[in-house]
Amino acid sequence: MAASNGQLPRSSAALREEIERTRADLATSVSALREEVAVATDWRQWVRRHPYACVGTAFLVGYVVGSRRSR
Repeated sequence: MAASNGQLPRSSAALREEIERTRADLATSVSALREEVAVATDWRQWVRRHPYACVGTAFLVGYVVGSRRSR
């Protein structure tokens, strides 16, 4: 018996196997994404890669906060 999309229907075992494979692929992708986000948002990495920019930014923020408090 043919399925409506022209393909033969798959057995339930084959469908379960495909679902498990897809689930494993999704778990791997989520894990990789989580790692990338952790690296991208780690402030220590930013300071290591751009020390002068971070010091300059800290100085600027300190200057702005200090100048507002003195008024």
